[in-house]
Amino acid sequence: MRSAIEWLDDYSVSHQNPANKLLHWICVPVIVWCVIGLLWSVPVPAATYIPHVIANCGSLAVVGALIYYALLSVPLALGALPVLFAMLWSIERLEHSVSMPLWSVFATLFVVAWVGQFTGHAIERQRPSFFKDVQFLLIGPLWLLAALYRQLGIPF
Repeated sequence: MRSAIEWLDDYSVSHQNPANKLLHWICVPVIVWCVIGLLWSVPVPAATYIPHVIANCGSLAVVGALIYYALLSVPLALGALPVLFAMLWSIERLEHSVSMPLWSVFATLFVVAWVGQFTGHAIERQRPSFFKDVQFLLIGPLWLLAALYRQLGIPF
């Protein structure tokens, strides 16, 4: 298995342009939030007696992502934990405050954020990394967190 550093270095190759980096700082968190929100919207029939906030596809995906991140880097997984939990919390709050179907909110924002991502890669003149390996879809959020760790001097 590749190390976190190897994944992040490989991801960085197609993310050098400042405009592309900025668009990633905006769009990657929105995409992650939308994916979790869309998965949150998927009904889980076996979870009749378990609260929806615990037993839904979005929560399960967060747990899976955190396990994957911990295999790559425990410090990065610990940093992702509050961010992902905050996303789950905000989705749960949003679910109770919008009158339209929750999935429609996330689907719309998801498309808009991906337009931003592809615009950044057009500016960069590089294909998105996930065209090379789909695992890069999980590396994008870690790349942002690793950049923050570097700024703060936190080892990962």
